[in-house]
Amino acid sequence: MDHNGGLLSSFNFAHLELEYYACCLPPVCYKNTAHLDLDLCSYRNFCMMEAVKPSAVTPSKSKWIRSLSKVLHLHTATAGIVPDDGVQKVKSKDAEEWNDSKTAKRLSKKFDSLHDEELERKVALEALIAKIFATVSAIKAGYAQLQHAQSPYDAEGIQAADQLIVTDLKKLSELKQCFLKKQYDPSPEHTMILADIQEQKSLSKTFEIMGKKLESQLKLKESEIIFLREKLDESNKHNRLLGKRLNQSGQLFVLDNLQLSSLTPSNFSTVLGQTVKSIRSFVRLMLDEMKSADWDINAAASSIEQGVVYWKADDKCFTFESFICREMFKAFHHPYFSLYGNSISEGKRRPQVFIDRFMEMKSVKVGEYLAVKPKSTFAKFCRTKYLQVVHPRMESSFFGNLSNRDMVNSYQFPDTMFFALFTEMAKRVWLLHCLAFAFEPEASIFQISKGCRFSEVYMESVAEEAFLSSESEPRVAFTVVPGFRIHKTVIQAQVYLSQLKTR
Repeated sequence: MDHNGGLLSSFNFAHLELEYYACCLPPVCYKNTAHLDLDLCSYRNFCMMEAVKPSAVTPSKSKWIRSLSKVLHLHTATAGIVPDDGVQKVKSKDAEEWNDSKTAKRLSKKFDSLHDEELERKVALEALIAKIFATVSAIKAGYAQLQHAQSPYDAEGIQAADQLIVTDLKKLSELKQCFLKKQYDPSPEHTMILADIQEQKSLSKTFEIMGKKLESQLKLKESEIIFLREKLDESNKHNRLLGKRLNQSGQLFVLDNLQLSSLTPSNFSTVLGQTVKSIRSFVRLMLDEMKSADWDINAAASSIEQGVVYWKADDKCFTFESFICREMFKAFHHPYFSLYGNSISEGKRRPQVFIDRFMEMKSVKVGEYLAVKPKSTFAKFCRTKYLQVVHPRMESSFFGNLSNRDMVNSYQFPDTMFFALFTEMAKRVWLLHCLAFAFEPEASIFQISKGCRFSEVYMESVAEEAFLSSESEPRVAFTVVPGFRIHKTVIQAQVYLSQLKTR
């Protein structure tokens, strides 16, 4: 073999020997494979360079082997591998594969064992958690039962629910200890099924109790609806009554075409009847307000008319009607209720002026009229009469303040039912006044003195019981509604007859 061939043969031999040693190194030597690759690469380059050089001195084969041994020895020391007695033991490929297979089987068995243990632990934990959820559901059902037993109150039901809750709480504490001590159930699958059944039963019980509670709430709502409907019906009835009181005097359709030349006492009597109805409507409302404000009706009636023996307790309403009529008809015989004193011109005193005022006012709505003409003569009349009829103490007890009085006093009229009913009554009295002065001479007004004997010509009794008494002849206790005289026609005054108290 030539010189170059000897060098190549030495290179191939050394290269194969290096790769063999690299393959036989223990696994720990591969921690730094970069160094090994670098050594191999360097060695190959070195050999190739030496092969192409014209070699003046050809090293022997043993020299190359010694160099390779040094390199391998240096790499082994760098990798932290100490050969046994300086000789690297080389295992056969079959022995290595056999050891790897054995190790793999052992690891596989160990992994399977750990996997089974982990699976069993996981299933046991799931069973424990299922029991915890089932117990919590039972506690929830017991608490729902406890709430349901409180309304309506059920002592036995409360005691039973309380016992169930305490038992389930103890069970929950035991499950906590089992978890801490890792005392799991030996048959978790069976336990999970039983826990699921228990949880479903608890949920069913909870929903059943909630259903009963909703049924009781539904019954309560139904009773509230019935009550509110009754209250609504009562309110509607009361509103219809108030509306009837407002309009029970009716519109004066029969007097639509009233002319001064066709005016008769019967026209005046018609308007008077409607005026009395309006007055009585206001009196009833006033009495209702007095009762709501806890007024002493007997004391109030006695303060108006003293020494009266009433045939019935309800007859005291005539006393308040008498008071209202006395205040509303005060100064009735003076033109415009003497609002302007004696400074009224003769032109405003003419009968045609009063009939025109009557025709103007009879169909208007009082609230709208006062809003448009707050300083008119009729507005002044309403202001004056309200301040006379409604005492400050009365208004304060009815409404809690004097705001209505302050508004009326400044010609600002409140939008309340009480004031609306008052102004409707005032309108009827005002129309009657205008009609009275439309006659020529004007109609006159009179009252009956207390203690007078009854006269069918001038009087009409509001209490028929007075004529059924077998005792002495009753006398006039007070005038309820004044009487009127138009020419030769007398419209009777309404009086209350009674046996007067003697001192």
